[in-house]
Order: sequence, then C-alpha cells, then structure tokens
Amino acid sequence: MGFEGVNIAGRRFLVTGGAGFIGSNVCEGILRLGGFVRVLDDLSTGKRGNVELFSGRSDYEFILGDVKDIEVCKKACEGMDFVLHQAAWGSVPRSLEMPVFYCANNILGMVNMLEAARRSGIKRFVYASSSSVYGDEPTLPKAEGREGNLLSPYALTKRAAEEWAKQYTRHYGLPTYGLRYFNVFGPRQDPNGAYAAVIPKFIKQLMAGERPTINGDGRQSRDFTYIDNVVEANLKACLAPESAAGEAYNIAYGGREYLIDIYHCICAALGTDIEPLYGPDRAGDIKHSNADISKAREKLGYSPEWDFERGINKAIGWYKENL
Repeated sequence: MGFEGVNIAGRRFLVTGGAGFIGSNVCEGILRLGGFVRVLDDLSTGKRGNVELFSGRSDYEFILGDVKDIEVCKKACEGMDFVLHQAAWGSVPRSLEMPVFYCANNILGMVNMLEAARRSGIKRFVYASSSSVYGDEPTLPKAEGREGNLLSPYALTKRAAEEWAKQYTRHYGLPTYGLRYFNVFGPRQDPNGAYAAVIPKFIKQLMAGERPTINGDGRQSRDFTYIDNVVEANLKACLAPESAAGEAYNIAYGGREYLIDIYHCICAALGTDIEPLYGPDRAGDIKHSNADISKAREKLGYSPEWDFERGINKAIGWYKENL
C-alpha cells in the first residue's frame, strides 16, 4: 500500500532540505520503514521543529549546512546509499524578486550535490523538480517531453536542475531521477508568510474567521497532491532500475481541482461559510495544471493512493490539532 510496502530497511538516506515540509515527511516515511536518515539543512526555509520529533534516535542525524558549500555537501554524502535532494527555495513570485539568489541556491546547490554524490558513489540521486517546467504549454494533461516557455526564474532553476542531472547520468554514470511535483499539500506545510501555499493559508485564515484572498477568478485548476504520494515517489525512485535514470517524472495524483471548489471544500470541512476576497492574478503563475502520471507508473512503479478528498481531510485534521 503506497510507500508502506517499500523495502528500504537498513538503507542509508541523505535528505537535503529535510527540515522543510516535503523533506520532513520524507524523513518520517524512511524512519517508519526502518531506514537511516541524515538531514542536511541550513534552516533558511526549513524549521527545526519539523524534525525535532526525530532527535535522539540512533537512526537519525542532522547536519546544519548549506548546499552552496561543496565541502558540506561532500561531508553529508559520506557513507550514504541514496540522496533525496529536496533543498531549494520555492515560490514563483519570490523568485521574480530574487533571481540571483535563486540561481545560486537552486542551481549551484543542485550541481554541488550531484558532484558530491558522484564522488561518494551514491547508488541513486533523486531530486525535486516542479510542474512549473511546463510553462505556457496549454495542453492538458501535462506530459513529459511537451514543455513550453518558462514563466519564472523558479521554473528556470528547476529546468536547469533536470538538465544538469541528465549530464551527470550520461557522463558520470550517476543514476538520477527527477520528480516533477504538482502542488503538494499536507501536514507541516507552513501557512504563514506572503509566499505561503494556498491550502494551508486558506485553512489558517478560515479557522481564525478571516476572509482569505483568492488570486484571480478562482477558476484556475491544479493537480493537488497529498504528501504521502510524494513520499512514495521518492522511495520508489530509489529502487527504480538504472534504465529509468536520467529522466524526469510527473508526481501527482492525476486529478484536477478548481481553486474556488477547493476553497468551498475547506469551508465545508471547517463548518464555516465565509465569502472570499478576490485579488489580481499572480505573475508567473500557470493557469491550469493536471498531470499525466503514466510514465511514473510504468518506470518507477508509482501508484498514488491518496486522492484529494482523502488528503484534504487528513490535512485539515492536522491543522486543527497543530495551529
């Protein structure tokens, strides 16, 4: 069932960005299945609180460090079997304000980790890409190999990461697997700040009796993907055949939800009926997004179990207990 049946007992994993939302959930999944986890995180966007529940365990360690430092990356890779590279700065709008920083953090950091992994003899290098690489290509569902013009510096950093990974597979024999995440949500996703993801932001504001703002008309659609599906994809990519390396894969549920419907779904689950405000469209945003996940099913054995309805109810339950 999902990632619960993946056999990784005794394997050793480096999770970069492990104190972040996605990274900490990946760590939790690995530990649950009997793997060893080492986290590398500079806590610039991740939070120590996300990984405090693991501290003191003999199968877990934490390195405070920056992926922009190649020596730190080399040290972190020592003795590991797999690298799950989640460390990156997200947010399309923020990347438009900080393009140079995004280049350094997301591209140089990626290349440093690839080089460190190659030198350490890492068996599989799995990394986070993004649905943003599809840019202005309008065809739905989104399918690998059919990408458009990029719409933000963030999207560019993710496309660059994919190309660098291909080079390391082709020239250096490092098996790399890119995971194009589609609008991941779930426990520990930060609801605070100007760049917070929409689902936790809606939940927090509605729980506080506030009127959330929807950017645009609310008719934009997304393939919202519960976090456990993403954990499954990371672990199955580690066990994927080398013939599947050097490529990127859509990681989603394969559904399509409209933002205004999501809003009303959250209202109903919280027992509230607050009308939203409407603001301007966000620069760099893709209007519609829905994934074809057949390639990941075929080559990685990816078989997501968490649909949107099941996932949103689980997430809302977590925020009720933790906000």
